[in-house]
Amino acid sequence: MEFAGLLFVGVVIFLIVRAVRLNSKWINPTGNFDPSWALILDNKVTFYRSLSKEEKSLFEFKVQEFLLNCRVTGIKVEVTLEDKLLVASSAIIPIFQFPKWRYSNIFEVLLYPQMFNEQFKTTGPGRNILGMVGTGYMEGKMILSKKALQLGFSNESDKKNTAVHEFIHLVDKADGQIDGIPELLLKNQYTIPWLDLIQKKIAEIYKNKSDINPYGATNKAEFFAVASEYFFERPKLLSKKHPELYRTLEKIFSHKMSARNLQKRRVITERNSPCPCGSGEKFKNCCNRK
Repeated sequence: MEFAGLLFVGVVIFLIVRAVRLNSKWINPTGNFDPSWALILDNKVTFYRSLSKEEKSLFEFKVQEFLLNCRVTGIKVEVTLEDKLLVASSAIIPIFQFPKWRYSNIFEVLLYPQMFNEQFKTTGPGRNILGMVGTGYMEGKMILSKKALQLGFSNESDKKNTAVHEFIHLVDKADGQIDGIPELLLKNQYTIPWLDLIQKKIAEIYKNKSDINPYGATNKAEFFAVASEYFFERPKLLSKKHPELYRTLEKIFSHKMSARNLQKRRVITERNSPCPCGSGEKFKNCCNRK
């Protein structure tokens, strides 16, 4: 009984500390956005490059604000400035049209070197998870594979972005539960049509008549996240192949994504240019030789 009592007290203390942390005073940016940060965003984040000058200033403010209120911690892996900016960008992209949005349901993102299992282990069986929103004692945290984070921004034509996917779950969770119905963004009159559309699209996936990631057929919450990845990565294609789904997501996110010019930056590497792999060698002496 004594052990049970101590365990109960420990749980209560944990919940109190967590509540205090989640509701602590919000920190707002006060300084100017570092130009070197903007350069990284411009090189790595296609969404950022599609913005106007004024929109870029807002994006930069929100990125800075996110990093002031949510830390990024590496678990057996180094966290670089680029990693932090990609995490923050993943958070801001879905809520960009809602400048006052605050992620009050997260205070730390844990970066793992690779895939992990449900016990958060990077070795052993069942290591097929790329990202996860924490629950229970992990409430307020998110786990991401560093490789998946980087791949989501290096390959922006595959309709997949693990980090954006997980932040969509957080947006969904803002009303209290992850169920595929973001009540804070979805007007009441659209709820029933949205649910009907989800069922219709999941049925198409099961019949192998859809180009939407099959993982979206898992449940309504995963469909919302998967469809949102598609919406932010390939909006024109989504609008062409799934016009009704595109229009609904456009209403949810208040964003005309198909009007964005999401062109990837073309980088021409000369023989004497620094090698893109980051080795520090000239291209001719590094990857070009390989």
